Amino acid sequence: MSWGTELWDQFDNLEKHTQWGIDVLEKYIKFVKERTEIELSYAKQLRNLSKKYQPKKNSKEEEEYRYTSTRAFLATLNEMNDYAGQHEVISENMTSLITGELTRYVQELKQERKSHFHDGRKAQQHIETCWKQLEASKRRFERDCKEADRAQQYFEKMDADINVTKADVEKARQQAQLRHQMAEDSKAEYSSTLQKFNSEQHDHYYTHIPNIFQKIQEMEERRIVRIGESMKTFAEVDRQVIPIIGKCLDEITKAAESIDHKNDSQLVIEAFKSGFEPPGDIDFEDFTQPMKRTVSESSLSNSRGDGKSEPKFGGKSKGKLWPFIKKNKLMSLLTSPHQPPPPPPASASPSAVPNGPQSPKQQKEPLSHRFNEFMTSKPKIHCFRSLKRGGAGPEDFSNLPPEQRRKKLQQKVDELNRDIQKEMDQRDALTKMKDVYIKNPQMGDAASVDHRLAELGQNIEKLRIEVQKFEGWLAEVEGRLPMRTEQARRQSGLYEAQNTSAVNSCAQDRESSPDGSYTEEQSQETEMKVPATDFDDEFDDEEPLPTIGTCKALYTFEGQNEGTISVAEGEMLYVIEEDKGDGWTRIRRNEDEEGYVPTSYVEVYLDKNAKDVQITPENL
Repeated sequence: MSWGTELWDQFDNLEKHTQWGIDVLEKYIKFVKERTEIELSYAKQLRNLSKKYQPKKNSKEEEEYRYTSTRAFLATLNEMNDYAGQHEVISENMTSLITGELTRYVQELKQERKSHFHDGRKAQQHIETCWKQLEASKRRFERDCKEADRAQQYFEKMDADINVTKADVEKARQQAQLRHQMAEDSKAEYSSTLQKFNSEQHDHYYTHIPNIFQKIQEMEERRIVRIGESMKTFAEVDRQVIPIIGKCLDEITKAAESIDHKNDSQLVIEAFKSGFEPPGDIDFEDFTQPMKRTVSESSLSNSRGDGKSEPKFGGKSKGKLWPFIKKNKLMSLLTSPHQPPPPPPASASPSAVPNGPQSPKQQKEPLSHRFNEFMTSKPKIHCFRSLKRGGAGPEDFSNLPPEQRRKKLQQKVDELNRDIQKEMDQRDALTKMKDVYIKNPQMGDAASVDHRLAELGQNIEKLRIEVQKFEGWLAEVEGRLPMRTEQARRQSGLYEAQNTSAVNSCAQDRESSPDGSYTEEQSQETEMKVPATDFDDEFDDEEPLPTIGTCKALYTFEGQNEGTISVAEGEMLYVIEEDKGDGWTRIRRNEDEEGYVPTSYVEVYLDKNAKDVQITPENL
């Protein structure tokens, strides 16, 4: 099977077919190029998608990736990034192995095709020229034969005519002979031209054209093979990245299988555990008893005053009230002493007479009104929500619950220790450099690093002081965290009951007892002691309260409970917080000594400009 023998007369069709083959090759090149563009675009979109959902540095999202589910999602994002990289590899390989190679091959193919068909056209032109020469020789031979025949007829006519002279006959005979000779010469030329043409035609159709068509056939077959190889390469490029893509998918599956719901649940506990114990049971208040009953120690509702009924909190909300009140609102309740103030001594001093000076009468407000005021007034410190949004918190993290505070302090200690290690590494490196400079002065001045060494030493010392400070806070928190025991739970319940009962019972007794005395026995002061919690530290004001007046101690008071302060009879002190209905007044002796004393033990002198007034002997 050869195009030279089978298609010897299809030169034009072969020219069209080979051009079509080149067009097909160029179309395939365009297809592969568009495929590479799609792969690049897909890879770019995958990378942008992965980047879009990556956690931002130094943001809250980084904390969320502690959980196994979010870590698995992060692993999926990273694997998708690698997955996108494989599509970029596909694009690069197809561009270099297919598009680039075929583009160069098409240029070579066009040049080769042009050369072959140029040779074919040249051969055709040559055979056409030979054919024209043959036709010309043939026409000339035919013309000469006709001329010779006419000359012969004319001679015969002249020879038969008796009227024609002998000279004319001779002339006609010579002319006929000349024409016959010319015809013979044309015949010989025609015969020679014919033989030559036949030879050329045989060579053209059996040698030249078959060779040219064979080359064209080989060129076309190479084109077909090349496009087939390119298609194989197209598939092989994809197949080469399949194992890596499979690994990416395997890693995604592995990440999904690593999700541990139990571990995530434990992390939620560690993230939000406050360290507090649940509140204890609330005691039943029997309102059928006489008005002068002993005040319940666990009541959150206020007693009725002036014969008017005050609104009370619902039974379901009473036991759960304190967790839902903003903690900065509870500060004034929880930082005051946990016991009701003791009654003033009956005759502790000559000044303690029935008509002696009493503390200024405070407007009696129901406790429910105070809670409403707490919930609507502007807080003095940030609540937890504002702190999470970026509000500046105290350095010791006392605004956080105990468990969260312990974690933050531990993280701070670890961070400081890492900083110390870095500084020490730098100091060791500079020390070695200094030793080298001492041994080899030409390398540098040893004294040039002394200043830096001194700075590093100061930095290390500062960091160690910071570590000691935070470790002290950490030890304090770890020592004060409640233990998960039944005894601790009972103490927690007792503490919660005391918090509520102390507020209500104090307010009720102030209303029921005109002289500010209380019906509880003094022994309750010791009976109701509970372990200290982090409430006092948690909600301390960052700045000291301003003074709002002065007071004079009417009796000696021994402050033995947490939050109280001891005063001597006749002592003058500053008032920094009025009695808010719980029977206690907050006072200050100096910058380091302040606390609560029973309101009935002091005589208060309010003065808006008291913060500018100093206690002098004239005030006594």
